[in-house]
Amino acid sequence: MTPTRKPYSIVLASASPRRQELLRSLGIDFSVCVIKDIAENYPEHLQGAEIPLFLAERKAEAYRDRLEADTLLITADTIVSVDGCTLGKPADAEDAHRMLRLLSGKTHQVHTGVCLRTVTKQMSFSRTTDVTFAPLSDTEIDHYVASGSALDKAGAYGIQDWIGHIAVTGIRGSFFNVMGLPVQALWQALKEF
Repeated sequence: MTPTRKPYSIVLASASPRRQELLRSLGIDFSVCVIKDIAENYPEHLQGAEIPLFLAERKAEAYRDRLEADTLLITADTIVSVDGCTLGKPADAEDAHRMLRLLSGKTHQVHTGVCLRTVTKQMSFSRTTDVTFAPLSDTEIDHYVASGSALDKAGAYGIQDWIGHIAVTGIRGSFFNVMGLPVQALWQALKEF
């Protein structure tokens, strides 16, 4: 695939404005289609990057009957791991506080699973990024959670948000993976299609 060749009609199965922005930044034309209420539970034996990979593939399976012959579907899921705990999106403000306290002053992992699917082919991959947070005060956590930005993000934070600016002291791996889409790895996968 090159920026000028369009072998597929690309569909992003994500309501995330961050994923949409990142895919748009690659110069790719795509549409968005979201099936609501796809179960986001997973087998207990899965750990780390296995979890979002499983969820991305489950999301892709939900679209199987909707795919046209020239459609390439992209699904993704992101989770955060710290101290043996898996953090998805917080259930509410109290849960967001709990997650940010867990991340405070520690290095955690952000795992994103991506699945590319057509009628005849499927390719899945995951990427992991290590992110280190400075210690956060309760006032800083309260301020961020009160902004409402924490509630729709894995681990209760967006690296591109205020909290990312004041908390992140180090990152090893893809910055864009932490935003929810490892665009360099996605570009390589799309070229293989």
